[in-house]
Order: sequence, then C-alpha cells, then structure tokens
Amino acid sequence: MSENIPTEIEKAYQHALKAQSLSYSPYSKFQVGCSIKFKDVDELVPGCNVENASYGATICAERNALIQSVARFGKKEIEYVVVVAKTNSPTPPCALCLQVFSEFGPHDFPIWIGNSTKLLKKYMFRELLPISFDTLDDRE
Repeated sequence: MSENIPTEIEKAYQHALKAQSLSYSPYSKFQVGCSIKFKDVDELVPGCNVENASYGATICAERNALIQSVARFGKKEIEYVVVVAKTNSPTPPCALCLQVFSEFGPHDFPIWIGNSTKLLKKYMFRELLPISFDTLDDRE
C-alpha cells in the first residue's frame, strides 16, 4: 500500500494476525484472521475461521469476531475491519459476512485487507456490497 497506515490500523492488523494463528482450518488449510473495531468500544475484537467437517457449519473469521462482540457488548456499530489471509492478492470478506456486516455498520466503513507480511488494500464497505438486504427499500 502506498498510503500511510494509521497506527491504530497497524495495531488491528497485528491483532488479526494473532487471531489468524489460532484458526481451526484442518480441511481447507486456509487460515483467516480478523479484527473489528466498534464505535464506543475501546478494545479490538478478534476472530478466526473455524471449520467443520460438514463445511456448511464453518464460520468465517469476520462473523466469528462480530458474534463475539454481540455476546460481549450488545449490538454496536462497526468503525472498521481488518482481515488477513495467506494470499498474495487482497482477499475480501465473503458475501455472507458482508451481508451480516450490513446490520452492524453505517452504510460505509473501511475494510482493510492484508496478508502475512503487510496490509494490501483498503476498501470501503459499499464497494464490496453496494446493495444489501437492508438497503433494498432505498432503491427507486
């Protein structure tokens, strides 16, 4: 990334890397870590992917972090998200995670994507999910 990365985002990136190291991914071997900052919550909330032999019961790192935050703090608004995966190119959250994010954020917030060595790209939420179920009534 060519832009200067804020210190708080670098901290969240390191937090996501630690979560990634705890991933339970014996089937795909694809470890993902996430760190979410919520408004009015001082701490970062980590998440890692947790796979299951049935595959459908697998939970992504992003939803893992979000669900943990609800259990700890109740429904809060997302301020930003950092996701890391062991890939060379940016790997954004899946559509299911993005749809879940839509219930917990403003219509736009930054999602930083990284790999094991650095942050690669910053997307805005609406770039990745321009239309979600919660915005369907906003269309003409």
